[in-house]
Parts: sequence; structure tokens; C-alpha cells
Amino acid sequence: MNPHPTRIRWRIVALLMAITALTYVDRMNMGIAGKYIQDEFTLNTQTMGWILSAFALGYALFQVPGGWLGDRFGPRSVLTVAILWWSAFTAATALAPWLPLRRWVGIVGCFLLVRFLIGVGEAAAFPNSNQIIGFWVGSSRRGVANSIFLMGIGVGGGCTPLLIASSMQRWGWQSSFYICGAIGAALAILWHRYATSHPEQHPRVNAQELEIIRAGIPPSNGEVGAPNIPRPSPPWRKLLSNVSTWGLMLSYFCEGYPNYIFYFWFFLYLVRARGMALSQGGLWGAMPFLTVVLLAPLGGWFSDFAVARLGKRRGRQATAWTGMTCSALLLTLGAHTAANWLAVVLLSGALGFNIFATSTWWATCNDLSRNFCGSLSALMNMCGNLGGWVSPILTAYIATHFGWARALDFAALVTFAAVLLWIPINADQNLEA
Repeated sequence: MNPHPTRIRWRIVALLMAITALTYVDRMNMGIAGKYIQDEFTLNTQTMGWILSAFALGYALFQVPGGWLGDRFGPRSVLTVAILWWSAFTAATALAPWLPLRRWVGIVGCFLLVRFLIGVGEAAAFPNSNQIIGFWVGSSRRGVANSIFLMGIGVGGGCTPLLIASSMQRWGWQSSFYICGAIGAALAILWHRYATSHPEQHPRVNAQELEIIRAGIPPSNGEVGAPNIPRPSPPWRKLLSNVSTWGLMLSYFCEGYPNYIFYFWFFLYLVRARGMALSQGGLWGAMPFLTVVLLAPLGGWFSDFAVARLGKRRGRQATAWTGMTCSALLLTLGAHTAANWLAVVLLSGALGFNIFATSTWWATCNDLSRNFCGSLSALMNMCGNLGGWVSPILTAYIATHFGWARALDFAALVTFAAVLLWIPINADQNLEA
């Protein structure tokens, strides 16, 4: 009698969700602290926009190096170092106004530098998480697996307004950065001790689970990233000459732009534009991320279901089109709704449906290139976070000069552009063939 297959792959995916949650707590806590920092250091909205966007610039620029390092040295080790890096600089954010550099670059320059370096560290998180899923999860479950690690966006984003706002009110804005740094160090140790880059390396994975993981994966070229086999360089020319790669990159720019409004501006939007108290802003500010927890796994399931019915190309497209169209409509409706509670519900749905579609981008990277999906997804995520870098700055400009409704209308237009850019993407291709 054959033993039941082990389920280590899902524990690995759960750890990836925890890592994702930490990245979002660490990137969003500045959005909560921004209110206190603005008041303490007399910073205007546009200056705060530059500080918030510094993270996204570092995050975007170091996506490709972070993904390449994972392809070259293995995602387990790279993720461990990355978590320790960004956690150290998260803790350092509390000290930013008093760093020696202040005499040369000022308080704003210190905040810009620290936030940029947090982004540099976090840049390795998503490409290497996607690489882990490419190695650990069979092709028929990639949509679900990617949606589970993306649920961390909802978990981390939902915790941040409630817990971080509370700790800042009680112990000062610096406290949350110290706490997050300590949590990151503990998670890095846990990840390094339990995870492996490949299922074949894990002592608790049995043969039955390995058979499930390998189902539907062609044995041709072997595992070029497997242990003891030389890892060739990613086929950059082939990746960058393919229309699907460019479709993923440009459409993910449009996916990232509206998201960063929620990550960095939503709490301040509720407090300053809609007149909510700090406690109300913390409570209502969590709602968009609760919708992510609900809709991310639904989007992953829908993506795999659509692929089973329509094939990879049409199935992945149908999921992206559905999620991003709903997101664009809800952004526009929420921007022009007077009642605060209803506006928050609609805007929350906009983020939820955006992440509903997001797992399909990452699953498509696995579809197109299993062995080099770290590098491919890094290219894609670089563009998504260049959109995230532009977003806080441009949103602040539009909101200051034309009002918040116009800023959200523009975000809705960018969101719908992602729908159109999915037309040429073909997940049936194999970029390694």
C-alpha cells in the first residue's frame, strides 16, 4: 500500500504568504507614519509623495538583479538574505531623521535613502517566491499557489492600518519600525531552517508528492536550476524579443499604478480628504486588504478553472480581463460616491479585483518559463513597480491640483489599459523551447 503524498509544498507556499505579508507591512507602515512625520517635520503632501515613492524606485530597479540572483544561486538563500536586509533598514527608518547624513542631505534625504534601501531588499521577494512556486507546484495548480502567496498582500495590508496605527498612537511612530524589523529577523531564520529551493532537497517530501509536483511538466531539458546541475544564464534576448514578455511588462505597469494608491495614500486619503478620525482611518483603511484575502484565492481558482476549460492563453486572458475591468469600474464609482462607507466598500472592491487578476500574471511567468521564471517575473515586476514609483508622485500632483476624484479617475483609466495590453499575451508559449 502506497503512503499518502506529503503536503510540504503547501507549507512552503504558506511561508511565502507570510513573507509577502511582511513585505506589505514594511512598505505600508510609512503610509500610516506619514501623518505623524508630516506633522512633526512640517512636510507637505508632495514631499511626502516623493518619500513614499522612494521605496518603489529601489524596488523596481533591483527586480532584475534580485530575480537573476535567485536563478543563479537558488531562491531559498537569496530570500533569506533579502528578508534580513529589508528588515534591518525597516528598523533604521525610525532613526532616519537623526542619521549623520542629515547634515548633508537633510531629513527628507535621509528618509528617501532608507526607503530606497528597503525597496532594494524587498525587490528579491516576489521573483524568488515565484521561482519557488515554479519548482514546487505542478502546472495545474499554479494559479491557486500564486494566489495563496498573494493573499499575503491582504493579510499584511489588513494588519497594517489596525496594528501599526495603534502602536504608533501608543508608543510613537518609531515603534512600529523596530517591531517590524524584529519580526523580519525571526521570519528569515524560520524560512532558512525549513525551506529548500527544490522539493528534491527537502527531507520530508516523499516520492508521491514529487510525482504530483512533476505532473504535466515536460522532462526535456531537466531542471536546469536543480541541485548539482550548472545554471546557465537566462535567455535574455529571447525573453526581450517576445511579444508576450512585453505584454506582461507593460500591463503590469498598469496593474501596479493603482495599487500603490492603496499601499501609500489610502489611509491619508481617508483622514485628510474624507475627514475621518485616525481611529476610523485605521479601521476603514484595512477593508481593501480584507477584500484581497477573499478575492485573491478566488482569482487563482478561477484562473486554473479557465485554463482547464479554455486553454492557457484564453484562460489566463479571461481572468485578467475580468478582474481588471471590475477594478476599473469600482475605482470610478468609489471616487464619485459621497457616502464614506459606500465609497470605502467600492474602492475596497477595486483593489480586491485587481489582486483577483494578479495571480494570473505570476502564473503566466511560470507557464512561459519554469526554469527562468525568476528573471522573467523580475522583468514584469520591475515594470509594475515603476508604475508604483510614478503613482504616489502623480497621485499627489493630481489630487493637489484637481482633487482626489480626478486622481482616482486617472487610476481607473490606467487600470483599464491593462485589459487591452493582455490581448497579445500567449501563455501557451514555451520560451525555453
